[in-house]
Amino acid sequence: MLKARYTMIGGFLGAGKTTAILAIAKRLTDQGLRVGLISNDQSVGLVDTTMFGAQGLATEEISGGCFCCKFDSLVQASERLTADASPNVFLAEPVGSCTDLQATVGYPLRKLYGEHFNVSPLSVLVDPIRAQRILGLLEGKSFSPKVSYIYCKQLEEADLIVINKCDLLEESDLDELQRELEQRFPQSEVLRISARHGDGLDQWMDRMEQEGPATRKIMDVDYDIYAEGEALLGWVNVSATLTGDDLDGNALLHELLTSINQQLNEQSIEVAHLKATLAPSEGLDLAVANVVRQASEVELAYELNAPIAAGQLLVNLRAEGDPQDLKSIVEDELQKVSSKFSANSEIRHAEAFRPAPPQPTHRVTCAD
Repeated sequence: MLKARYTMIGGFLGAGKTTAILAIAKRLTDQGLRVGLISNDQSVGLVDTTMFGAQGLATEEISGGCFCCKFDSLVQASERLTADASPNVFLAEPVGSCTDLQATVGYPLRKLYGEHFNVSPLSVLVDPIRAQRILGLLEGKSFSPKVSYIYCKQLEEADLIVINKCDLLEESDLDELQRELEQRFPQSEVLRISARHGDGLDQWMDRMEQEGPATRKIMDVDYDIYAEGEALLGWVNVSATLTGDDLDGNALLHELLTSINQQLNEQSIEVAHLKATLAPSEGLDLAVANVVRQASEVELAYELNAPIAAGQLLVNLRAEGDPQDLKSIVEDELQKVSSKFSANSEIRHAEAFRPAPPQPTHRVTCAD
């Protein structure tokens, strides 16, 4: 029996992991392969899971903690996908604030479940402008040192550092960023892609089909700094029902994220990722909008095909700020924007919290 390939695609919040996974899943499906997707977050109500499901792909969601802390749930999700869809390839997206994935997920999978999976090299995606700021190549607001510690640890453990959204930078700036990444993280291979436009995906997929390094020294991680860095991030999930007459859902979603982002900017709160979906109550249509850093524009990645009378809104905000303050911003702006569009909004679920300290199920310090 052929073993399934297990591919984990990490990277900090807003790096474009979900878009990249969907692009790869489509290419694999077009090749006749069966794909199973696993999303992951600290809580329920994920925009990512909604996007995966809207594409008709077999999907499992692991909530309530990262893969490393929910390792048994990860294995059980893989077993359910195997029973339902027999994937040739698993694509797993860990929480964007998680690191130490080689020691706590990749190596345990090889050691304990190696008869079931071929584990791909660990890919870590980066948003190029975020990377420029954290590495000191570009001025602009960034995260505090403990959050940046997590960001750099993600790069340190990567087999493949994948610069996503290459269309955002000039060639000379990309060259400078790649040189900096190669100098600081010499153990990693650096690739360039644009998941949105398909550039570089074939080369990246070829590399992921290879086995990860057989032996590699596991990096040191200060779990106190790691926990303190994660706890500086506020996590907000809000879901609501919108109703109205011939609502322009695309314009409403764009206006809502623009208004939330404006409030965050005015309060000097650094956005890690702000994303939202709006799905009509009937049918499979979906609008998706993103903001991936402070002062960046709202990207409407997918648009509804027609006005709607009712729909389900889902907003996920991850930012360096007090969770309750972030939740208030989302709720207040939702009410203002709903009123502006003559829509009624009923919040069905709202939560705000800081991630708990990571407590991995396993930590394997050698791939052998």
